Amino acid sequence: MKVLLYDTTLRDGMQGEGMSLSVDEKLRVAHALDDLGVHLVEAGFPSSNPKEEAVFDLLSRESFERAEIVAFGMTRRRGSAAEDDAGLRVLADCFAPVCTLVGKTWGLHLEKVTQVDPEENLRMIAESVAFLRGQGKRVIYDAEHFFDAFRDDPAYALRCLRAAAEAGAENLTLCDTNGSSLPGQVAEATSRVREELAGAALGIHTHDDAGCGVANSLVAVEAGVSLVQGTVNGYGERCGNANLITIVPDLQLKLGAEVIEPERLERLTEVAHRVDELCNVRPDPDQPYVGQNAFAHKGGMHVAGVTRDARTFEHVDPSEVGADRRMLMSELAGKGTVKARADVDDATATRVIERVKELEHRGYQLEAADGSFDLLIRKETGDYEPLFTLEAWRVIVEKRADGRVETEATIKIYVDGERFVRTAEGNGPVHALDRALRDAIGETYPHLREISLVNFKVRILDENLGSGAVTRVLLDASDGTETWGSIGVSENIIEASWEALVDSLEAGMLPARAQRAGA
Repeated sequence: MKVLLYDTTLRDGMQGEGMSLSVDEKLRVAHALDDLGVHLVEAGFPSSNPKEEAVFDLLSRESFERAEIVAFGMTRRRGSAAEDDAGLRVLADCFAPVCTLVGKTWGLHLEKVTQVDPEENLRMIAESVAFLRGQGKRVIYDAEHFFDAFRDDPAYALRCLRAAAEAGAENLTLCDTNGSSLPGQVAEATSRVREELAGAALGIHTHDDAGCGVANSLVAVEAGVSLVQGTVNGYGERCGNANLITIVPDLQLKLGAEVIEPERLERLTEVAHRVDELCNVRPDPDQPYVGQNAFAHKGGMHVAGVTRDARTFEHVDPSEVGADRRMLMSELAGKGTVKARADVDDATATRVIERVKELEHRGYQLEAADGSFDLLIRKETGDYEPLFTLEAWRVIVEKRADGRVETEATIKIYVDGERFVRTAEGNGPVHALDRALRDAIGETYPHLREISLVNFKVRILDENLGSGAVTRVLLDASDGTETWGSIGVSENIIEASWEALVDSLEAGMLPARAQRAGA
């Protein structure tokens, strides 16, 4: 079976809290979706605001390999002719070859929101679709709140779909707008529509309010739907829309559907993270298929199983979705975890494990700090080369009468026998130390210019000790291609931060990363 992908990240996805994209960023998201092989990209309302007008203007001059741009709008207003409706006229005049019209289906909305007679609503649907078809547009009809409407009055819900179909809509999309439905309800309603409107192409649009957005999309496909709407990474209002990044491999790898080419599926992880970056959203580490933990193994038996045959603890090959397998190090791990990370003998692997157990007893959490773990292995094998030798560091934080806080760090280190003393200001102790350290060793290690700190997390251990408790600091660093974690533990939060900072830079300078950057 062939299934079309319809992405609504640029409209529905932007209704999520804190979501906003510039005109240029929306253009880049559209190209990312095209790279993935999405068939239909909904760009939004062509004239809802100046930003949307600018987006459509830019998109009209772009070329896409696979994606067709879709304009979104509503059925005509009550009491007016379709040809006189300003919103429909904008859709008719825009460059997009496909228009999606959303119309009311549920009696509750007709009574409480639009206050439109049910028969008038049917005319609004049919006349709006027919007008756009007459203007040369292909039309997708979104039946808003369809599943709520079907449970309330199935006969009228079906009449709404039939009105759109008879007016020329090429696809009838069933919307679970409130995310209220369960998979069994979606399957039953979709099957009924399939029976009643034989030959009509159907679509599905679900939300995740009941945690069933992906599942509802899948059962709808099994019931005969051939178009699936959703957003990248499940962005959207309230609990979000159905997550296309999960739906695509589910359809292709689990249900055997024809969705996108295998080589495009291998871009899934990269595209998911690229769009997260554009939307200023930290990637969900536990997201199916593309999260950093999706193929991460921690337990010793799990690692041993995956080492022998990955199918023992992995439901798909991570390479099929462009992901990587990760072996997490902790006190639960065995020698296989160490050997999967580095080419070492049994004796060295045993020493590493004992060292890990000792460190985790003191509060370290190496499963979240793969960079620090790489350094630990090198220290046990004798391959560790420090970037510098520390003489001392000092941080001064001054709160002034005018409310300003000034932070200054001074470091004294030796690099290749040469003494460096550097002072730098920052917006906090870690920032100031980072700037001073980079200033001291940056010329010796130019790859450091490619490394940036992308996350900083602090956790207090043994909370009952109050301000005297041990602090654990986790840093994430990235060179733009790879991200790694580092860790520091101390009763002094700045000392813990310094330890994590140094590990993050030293891990970034390990040969594989430095060589990739041409350092």
